[in-house]
Amino acid sequence: MNRPPRTVHEIREGLPHWMGAQWDGAGTNFVLFSENATRVTLCLFSSDGQREVQRLPLPERTGAVWHGYVPGLAPGARYGYRVEGPHAPDAGHRFNANKLLLDPYARQLAGQWTYDEALFGFDRRSDDLSFDNRDSAPFVPKAVVTADITPLTQPLNRGWAHTMIYEAHVKGATKRHPGVPEDQRGTFEGLASDAMLDHLTQLGVTAVELMPIHAIHSEGALLARGLTNYWGYNTIGFFVPEPRYMGPQGAAGLCEMVARFHAAGIEVILDVVYNHTAESDHLGPTLSFRGIDNAAYYRLQPEQPRYYVNDTGTGNTLNLSHPFVLRLVLDSLRFWVTQFGVDGFRFDLATTLAREAHGYDPASGFLKALRQDPVLSTVKLIVEPWDIGPGGYQLGQFPPKFAEWNDQFRDTLRRFWKGERGAAQGLGDALLGSAKVFDKAGRRAWSSVNFAAAHDGFTLADVTAYAHRHNEANGENNQDGHHANHSENFGVEGPTADPVIRAKRARRQRNLLATVFLSQGTPMLLAGDEGGHTQNGNNNAYAQDNETTWIDWASLDADQIAFTAALSAFRRATPLLRQSHFLHGTRRSDGHRDVEWLGFDGQALAWDDPDLAQVGLLIRGSADSAMADASRDAVFLVFNRSSAAAQVHLPQIAPRVWQWDLNTAHAQQSVQRVTEPVVPVASDSVAVFTAREAP
Repeated sequence: MNRPPRTVHEIREGLPHWMGAQWDGAGTNFVLFSENATRVTLCLFSSDGQREVQRLPLPERTGAVWHGYVPGLAPGARYGYRVEGPHAPDAGHRFNANKLLLDPYARQLAGQWTYDEALFGFDRRSDDLSFDNRDSAPFVPKAVVTADITPLTQPLNRGWAHTMIYEAHVKGATKRHPGVPEDQRGTFEGLASDAMLDHLTQLGVTAVELMPIHAIHSEGALLARGLTNYWGYNTIGFFVPEPRYMGPQGAAGLCEMVARFHAAGIEVILDVVYNHTAESDHLGPTLSFRGIDNAAYYRLQPEQPRYYVNDTGTGNTLNLSHPFVLRLVLDSLRFWVTQFGVDGFRFDLATTLAREAHGYDPASGFLKALRQDPVLSTVKLIVEPWDIGPGGYQLGQFPPKFAEWNDQFRDTLRRFWKGERGAAQGLGDALLGSAKVFDKAGRRAWSSVNFAAAHDGFTLADVTAYAHRHNEANGENNQDGHHANHSENFGVEGPTADPVIRAKRARRQRNLLATVFLSQGTPMLLAGDEGGHTQNGNNNAYAQDNETTWIDWASLDADQIAFTAALSAFRRATPLLRQSHFLHGTRRSDGHRDVEWLGFDGQALAWDDPDLAQVGLLIRGSADSAMADASRDAVFLVFNRSSAAAQVHLPQIAPRVWQWDLNTAHAQQSVQRVTEPVVPVASDSVAVFTAREAP
């Protein structure tokens, strides 16, 4: 059988300006950064990615940038790199040209990772100082030359005061949804299906925060246990949508997803992982960055550059102090905004990203670059303000423009409703946007992202059903995950048919949800929490790509979903709950204070009681806002953690009258006009009243 002649490509010097593989209509320009390499070779593969058909050394080096231009090489071409340089692990250099390396700027992958010993740059029968000669090409996906994407939409740029975030996993949110077409379940298209959009709009969601969708590589230890990295916090391709979530349309499906969300008025925020890569520590595989220029891409220990700085707890830390590594991250962020139209980012372990040689720095190069960038400064930027490195917990220490995940809010909220001593005092600050933490340098109240549960930890239902974690399925002897969950099982660990316990759990969930939505700041809801999704007590389900994490929509509580939707609608209709200015009890122009703390007897609240269980909060427009100061609107929040019902004296607001809008003692809500100055409030409940014009 005669085979068609193999195409032999020539290579020219090209241009050093645009990183990655750029198709110009006549050929493809290739650019790769490596300041310590001695030779960079472009490797071209057959259309199925199985055969290496040609090796083309990049002919030019401009500074630390290697480049070349291949005429006639069009989109769809498969490629990778082999990079030569010193093999000196003790000096931080781990070059090995036997390893095919993924282009850090690759936009599409063909094929999958196959776990094999050839992926490692050293012989694992020895140590990491050894050198492995096996070719890794058969076991790695190939980068694909692509043309630019024509964006279908632009960022919505909705104001923070109108934001309600829904944290979701592409697969987990859709895999078991009966309303999502079967061939779309687990995909980008499925997430933007009519059924999902109907649900999100019912809840009043204005922004979906997607857990990582960049291409990942599962850790070898997980694969050995028959597990995979489900959450996705193990990135290897900062420009590549994760193939697991691709539907028939490929990347176009992601474009369509964002466009459909935007048409529904919903922003798309990506959870991004730039603090580390999937190459792990010195005993990890050589997939891309390690083989391209280990000493440049990673932070190495100054006295022992064989080893990595591990501020992330994952084995390595990207070196964003290096200009080309910083450029890589910024280019990636702009790519997702300009090519796909995403509306913002949540930065995993953001303290790591803002580290300089001396430690965390709010004036770090990365944070300054984001704040001045003409594209990135216009989208929503959310940080996870901690890592495990020295001085890693930095809640409230990020500069203006950034919102921050507030884990103190979560813990204070749970502690209060569980009945722990001293929790009411913390709740007081949490309800007002955690001003003690965030009110500095002109920051706004939306800076605090408030949540009762997130992907990392118990779901909301499990907070009320388990006193202890149950992570045995992770294969780590139940030693992983949070120790302190501030959870409660109401007498039975896990599922129960007892109607009394089930009712108590449902009310506790309503109390927790209500406290999130009634607090100043930005509310965030974990997907499934609106209806009681459980992970069976697993509070670290990062490796559970199965029914543990996939939301079982058929079993969700419809009444609880309706309650959550009512909460969201009330917040949306009540601007006093989502003010941009912090509230400090300052007198307004009308003589009233913008916030007052009251006991149930109508008198000033006695904060010195460590067992304080009954709290009243009267909110008016901020004294610092001229428009809000002029308003006579008021909202009165009542929190009764006590096991007994109570009588509550409502504040005087004549000539207006009070209307009872929300009551967590019941799943179904009804609005009532209040005619008496004292009202009964149920035990273990939240009641909300708003001032209305007298009839």
